[in-house]
Amino acid sequence: MKTVFLTGIRQMEIREDATPAIRLGTDVLIRVDVVGVCGSDVHYYTTGRIGSQVVQYPDSTGHECAGTVVEIGPDVKTLQVGDRVVIDPAMPCGTCDQCRTNRSHTCRKLRFLGCPGQAPGALSEYLVMPASSCFKIPDSMTLVKAALCEPLSIGLYAVRLANIQAGAGIGILGCGPIGLSVLLAIKATCPAENIYMTDRIEQRTATARQLGASWTGIAGKEPVTQAIAKQEPLGLDYVFECAGQQETLDQAIEMLKPGGKLLLIGIPEVSRISFNIDLLRRKEICIQNVRRQNECVQATIDRVAGGQIKADAMVTHHFPLMETQKAFDLVAGYQDGVIKAMIHLTP
Repeated sequence: MKTVFLTGIRQMEIREDATPAIRLGTDVLIRVDVVGVCGSDVHYYTTGRIGSQVVQYPDSTGHECAGTVVEIGPDVKTLQVGDRVVIDPAMPCGTCDQCRTNRSHTCRKLRFLGCPGQAPGALSEYLVMPASSCFKIPDSMTLVKAALCEPLSIGLYAVRLANIQAGAGIGILGCGPIGLSVLLAIKATCPAENIYMTDRIEQRTATARQLGASWTGIAGKEPVTQAIAKQEPLGLDYVFECAGQQETLDQAIEMLKPGGKLLLIGIPEVSRISFNIDLLRRKEICIQNVRRQNECVQATIDRVAGGQIKADAMVTHHFPLMETQKAFDLVAGYQDGVIKAMIHLTP
């Protein structure tokens, strides 16, 4: 089978690799049909690491995927050959203290697709996954929409953690796939009216307005914090930081009202970030880290299938497997108005 391997900084090759085999009775073999290019994949491509997770070349990558079941283990009861599935890239152990307390997303022995030293990446023609990580999709759902359910589930989880109250002022910093996923989750589940979004790329802010943002601003071209303050002089109740940049972290603290809540979702390329502790302390800002998602995949599938979440506008580019590096370069360079690039492994 064909597999995409990272072979160096900004280097990748498509190689022939052995097709994986089912080893456990609870596993399934999946033909991978569609893979979305995620910002974390791009970090591994451009820098070779995310924090302590360092690529050992050659290594495979990718984790936002959907596919078709081609073989099941003898103990699998929930899936059949031919089922089309959303794949949750996380594989928790199910037995540690975190898993036992309904925190499988912070499992101490977590294995994750495309994470160095943990599990092979999804940019491969076939994958073996636990059946528990595979969610059947309805016939009406396209595989592209299915692949979007992974980032969309992160947005839904972040919104659940925020516990947004009616009438709240909300900021989302970053209009990439995760920022837009947060926006769509808010629109689908919360009584929010005033949602302010910023980005450096005008095409992304235009998409945010299309998907329901109340106001958008171009960071770097206009003083976005002051512009939002004019409309929300008391400050915002919640800010979702989805860019992973020091600049947006600083803006978030400035935008929030005393007692406000900052949710950190974006993944910085650097190992350390900082805050203005004087402002953070005096405002008594609550900081909530968001680690992927927790039990939100099925709820996301249901909302996408039911039309409550309409994410089609997020997908801007499509590539065949042989042009994977072109897709990664496009996303890494924020070229051509890209938001979400999809790689198709099957016709």
